[in-house]
Amino acid sequence: MPVAFSDLATAAYCPRQLYYARREDDRAPPPGVARLAADAFRYPEILDGAAPATDAVSSAEYRERLRAIRARDPQRFAALVDPPERSVVVTGRDCRGVVDKVLPGPIPALVSPGTPPETGVWEPQSVRAVAAAKALANRERTPVERAVVEYPAHAVVREVSLTTRRKAAYRRALRAVRSLDGPPPRLDDDAKCEACDYRAECGVPTRSLRSLL
Repeated sequence: MPVAFSDLATAAYCPRQLYYARREDDRAPPPGVARLAADAFRYPEILDGAAPATDAVSSAEYRERLRAIRARDPQRFAALVDPPERSVVVTGRDCRGVVDKVLPGPIPALVSPGTPPETGVWEPQSVRAVAAAKALANRERTPVERAVVEYPAHAVVREVSLTTRRKAAYRRALRAVRSLDGPPPRLDDDAKCEACDYRAECGVPTRSLRSLL
């Protein structure tokens, strides 16, 4: 059975987190995610003066970033604003999920409501992008070697090339999901564990707890 894009992304972040999410049947997106993600479909309105949903950057800065994206690649920006397909479910040999936008190429575009890194994309989004490209390639019967990740809360758009390293990370995540029949080993990552909703069940001592020991 094809693995969901969302499960691959969670496994790339922390396989143990996916274990608890599955056990508690709790894989719904956090509150507010849809509102932030919706800005990826409102770029023309925002450029015309509508306020973005985010408070991460000012409205003026948001519009300036959109104008910079448009100036850098007008054709790509036009496709992001009015993509040939939106919210399409695609199924590959190993994975299945929703591609938020299908751009000419074809190129899958995925919307992430989070904060982008300084450069590139976070590994969970990279893994999800590879999955989307592979599933879209299966549908189109043509190689797809690029994807786009949008961070609409920050008006940031990043291109993702399907490098050997990214494909390897995708395969690791796929193996982690398919072998998940019990709790995987705990991580030792303060940043991830502090933010995890399952830290109490997991039992990993976070930085704040260790400081008291």
